[in-house]
Amino acid sequence: MARVKRGVNKTKRRKYLLAQTKGYRFDRKSKERIARVAMHHAGAHAFRDRRNKKRLFRQLFTLRINAAGREYGFSYSKLIGALKKNQVGLDRKVLAALAKDHPEVFERLTKQLKK
Repeated sequence: MARVKRGVNKTKRRKYLLAQTKGYRFDRKSKERIARVAMHHAGAHAFRDRRNKKRLFRQLFTLRINAAGREYGFSYSKLIGALKKNQVGLDRKVLAALAKDHPEVFERLTKQLKK
């Protein structure tokens, strides 16, 4: 049986790994074994934090809606309750954008909800 030499594949894999860890500090950028561990850890944190990002943005939206709503006599929960009661189909992301970037539109919306 013919001998199979794997130098090309090994080099390719090493180059890919070290390219992924470019910019890391100390041996994590240059030594294959340590770089592999660093990349696995980085991948785990990235997976976790993609989910955490959604949580943090929802918190930010809630904060902005609450702050803007209180200027017009609404707490966050009362404002969301009034929106649901009046069947206004705006999500929290859009409401937060209105509160931050277009306060006059947000004010009109809250005045309609008070009626």
